[in-house]
Amino acid sequence: MIFSPLLVYGEGLENVEFFTPHAAGGGLIAVWDAQEGTMKVLALNSSARAGKDSKTGMMLDALVAGMRECGAQVEVVHLKDKKMRVCAGCFTCWTKTPGQCIHQDDMTGELFPKWLASDLCVYATPLFHHTVNATMKTFIERTLPVAEPYLIKEGERWSHPLRYENIPGAFVLSVAGFPEMSAFEGLRHYVQFLFGYHGARLWGEIYRPGAENLPYAAKVRDAILAAVKQAGRELVEHRKIMPETRAGAEQPIAEDMEAFAEMANAFWDTCIEAGVSPREFNEKGLVPRPNSLKGFMGILSMGFNPEGAGDIRAVLQFDFSGRVEGQCHFIIAEGQMVSKAGPAPRADVTVKTPFDLWLDIMSGKTDGAQAMMEGKVSAEGDLNLLVNMGRFFDPGRA
Repeated sequence: MIFSPLLVYGEGLENVEFFTPHAAGGGLIAVWDAQEGTMKVLALNSSARAGKDSKTGMMLDALVAGMRECGAQVEVVHLKDKKMRVCAGCFTCWTKTPGQCIHQDDMTGELFPKWLASDLCVYATPLFHHTVNATMKTFIERTLPVAEPYLIKEGERWSHPLRYENIPGAFVLSVAGFPEMSAFEGLRHYVQFLFGYHGARLWGEIYRPGAENLPYAAKVRDAILAAVKQAGRELVEHRKIMPETRAGAEQPIAEDMEAFAEMANAFWDTCIEAGVSPREFNEKGLVPRPNSLKGFMGILSMGFNPEGAGDIRAVLQFDFSGRVEGQCHFIIAEGQMVSKAGPAPRADVTVKTPFDLWLDIMSGKTDGAQAMMEGKVSAEGDLNLLVNMGRFFDPGRA
């Protein structure tokens, strides 16, 4: 007979200790502080990254904050720190030790009992090859002991009966670098197929495209994270999220996807040329080198520093020559900036420079004042604006 942590947990006891047959000698495998009426959430983060490098973590932090605000008891587990062996496919958990995996690791001894004892499990994963990453897939596959081997038909679908009456609801949160929502179609099908049966197990989904740009998308980042936090509240209060909340969390991160792609490609070109990883790129304070006027406008817009600009009202124009030729201008007013192609009707300062030379100045490779003294760069108009340009733009933001 298999001892069910779920049955014990339902008694509302405090500091309940769970034991399973593999620990027949009295081994403790999990301790939960059970509080009657409190929703218990297990939030799994399968990202291999940590801290600010993890966009999965950024989104999950907002979701967890909303759930905790509404009184949920949430434990966040970073799966990268756990030892989980891959499923052996032996079906021992269905035959010789029903409900019990042969592997003696963190999944058997800690995570599986906690999962069973939860009301909700949040599956937070980066999108790898258009589905969950290997770490999350390992966790999901290792929940096989919850099922029995028999075949039953539910509607038009054949499935396996579950060993327990109640297993945790599921909420899926995923991020991807791809800018379009269609990147998640494979994952969405998998999630719907996996969790969309045996009753109302799937409580909701949030998919965040263009996530690599999330830390720098000042215009929409706060709104996106606020929507994710609201989703956390709604999960606790309603066991689902409202359509408008999901729309807010999944709103486009960039209006011009082609410009977004140009900036992304410039970033990767710069990493390859410098021989650095994305993390090293950030640590070294490098700046993406765009290959077009449109890319330059996008990167400069991303690097706009509204705090530094303050109440400045100005129009800056660039006349480029060399590898990239053309004109563009930037309108700064009321702490915001708008970029436009072509010359401005009236510019406060106009900079004339070879395109690549200006990129070197932006990245700190070349001294701008020295370049002007040597006649390589010229400027007309309010030169004070040019001198203070460093206040308006922070290349690190891009």
